[in-house]
Amino acid sequence: MATLKKYDLEGQEVGAVQVDDAILQDTTAHPQSVKDYLVAIRKNARQWSASTKTRAEINRTGRKPHPQKGQGRSRQGDLAAPQYKGGGIVFGPKPKFDMHVRINKKERRAAIRSLIVEKMKENRVHVLKEGSFAEPKTKVMAHFFDKLDVSDRRILLLIESKASTQEMGNPHENLMKSVRNIPKKEYSLVPQVNGYNLALAQHIVVLESALDEFLAILG
Repeated sequence: MATLKKYDLEGQEVGAVQVDDAILQDTTAHPQSVKDYLVAIRKNARQWSASTKTRAEINRTGRKPHPQKGQGRSRQGDLAAPQYKGGGIVFGPKPKFDMHVRINKKERRAAIRSLIVEKMKENRVHVLKEGSFAEPKTKVMAHFFDKLDVSDRRILLLIESKASTQEMGNPHENLMKSVRNIPKKEYSLVPQVNGYNLALAQHIVVLESALDEFLAILG
């Protein structure tokens, strides 16, 4: 049974959360599957707006550079040919081609579960007991990371999905603002977390209110 340590904003351990072994079973994805998923995320993050001109699109004269015969040089068609400076590009990228990589939903979920369980087994998942933030306080969160001895590590803070509800106001807005100015520290809503953020993060900090939603990913 995995144990997630719970801390308050002062960095003091105030309890622990037990994770049932049944949740952690059969959650290991094949390493190649995880790699393919991470590569697909990076590829799909590109704009795919690169565009080059073929020899038919180059605005140059269509006249032959020199006579076909009699000068001892190889035959040439026109100056828009790719072997000339400023000529067309052969097999260059065009935005009309859809280069996005399709990610299978089942593979994506398996990769995310595998990355989370791996960090749980290495005791790199922590629970943060929520405190009140009347205003953004970067110093408070920096002190918290210092106490956990992860101030120089890349941290991912996970927040429950209700924080995105606009009509109710964001209950963690000040917490988010307190984290975003600290180097190597990022935050994300639990439903929006992806494998790339999980793979980059050396430690994961989950808000206590988001814990059930976080563990539901493993279910």
